[in-house]
Amino acid sequence: MSLQEWLARARALGASDLHLESDTPVVVRVRGELQSLGTVLPADRLLQTTQDALGADGWAHFLERGSADLALSLGALRCRASFYRTLRGIGIAVRLLTPSVRDLHACNLHPDFRRLLEAPSGLVIISGPTGAGKSTTLAALIEELNSSRARHIVTLESPLEYLFANRRALIRQREIPTHAPSFEQGIIDALRENPDVLVIGEMRTPEVMRLTLTAAETGHLVLATMHAATCAEALQRLCLSFPADLQASVRAQLADCLVGASCQRLEFLTGPQLRVPRCELLLPSSGARGTIRAGNFSQLANVLQSGAEEGLWSFARYQRWIEQQHDWVRTDQAAAVAAEPTPPRPASFNAPPPAAPTVARSSPPSAPRAPRRSPGNAEGETDVIELPTEDIGPDELAELARQVSDRKS
Repeated sequence: MSLQEWLARARALGASDLHLESDTPVVVRVRGELQSLGTVLPADRLLQTTQDALGADGWAHFLERGSADLALSLGALRCRASFYRTLRGIGIAVRLLTPSVRDLHACNLHPDFRRLLEAPSGLVIISGPTGAGKSTTLAALIEELNSSRARHIVTLESPLEYLFANRRALIRQREIPTHAPSFEQGIIDALRENPDVLVIGEMRTPEVMRLTLTAAETGHLVLATMHAATCAEALQRLCLSFPADLQASVRAQLADCLVGASCQRLEFLTGPQLRVPRCELLLPSSGARGTIRAGNFSQLANVLQSGAEEGLWSFARYQRWIEQQHDWVRTDQAAAVAAEPTPPRPASFNAPPPAAPTVARSSPPSAPRAPRRSPGNAEGETDVIELPTEDIGPDELAELARQVSDRKS
């Protein structure tokens, strides 16, 4: 089977990830759990698959570095693939993405996430562990801006995962290292490109974190993701990326420019049979700003628990909201409905009557049917009453009623 066929099978199983390795059974991740498909991939076939996917330049880079990341579009499927060397040969980890960009409602996120987009400038951090849907949430925030506001949005991603079509916003997507050698250079370039919103796919290095904070302070709305288990851990990691003698000033800058931070985990719901994000959402309340300035990041959990009236969400409170929800959006159901043929529309009293059938002039006249005779009727008399096709008036209706009455008697 080709890579596209394996991806199609993984999609049919509802998998979020596909794992391939030389001389090893194919594995998929469904609802967060790994499942083996039993088929062993020969090393030579996986080698050819890797070379075809990477191309000549990508293959040369792979041989030099030992790994390569890229986004793939295989028919209607779009995915993010990571190719890497292993003890057995070559391994491929593929993340299957949703077919189209979805907004916050379609991602089953709470409406309060829209508050992250209300500020004209500042820093928004989307955090969570690997595979928790950070990229999907980030794309949903971009799509919310795209559909509601005229903004110039510059994105820096490695690789490009979701492709956006300009609606109200003007979106410029740049891939690292295809369109810029690094995130650092991409951020420096973006500040000269007149953006209203800057999107940073992932903050990894201290220099990227420093430039991100600088961009947020210079009048831009910056959306960024990073790996962290909680909002407190994400903010602490950001501050600790700076030298010790600068961390106090960095905490003050972060407290002033923070628009919000979220952390999410995916949770499987047995009732609707789907995975939804369970989140905590930190907004810059007075208690949150003071806690960040003081560096008491361990106290942010208490701030989240006591900040419900200010729109803050702890994991526990968000869990209670999930338990009360019933109108979840299922992307697989939407795709299935789109693929099914349109059922016939039921009759409606308000619907216009169907048009009378027309007979082509060249068609030969059909043979007349022999009249049905009613018992007791005179010879040649039928029980059929011819109805005129043109509009008839009251006198004609009365005559028809008289004929019906006579036939019944």
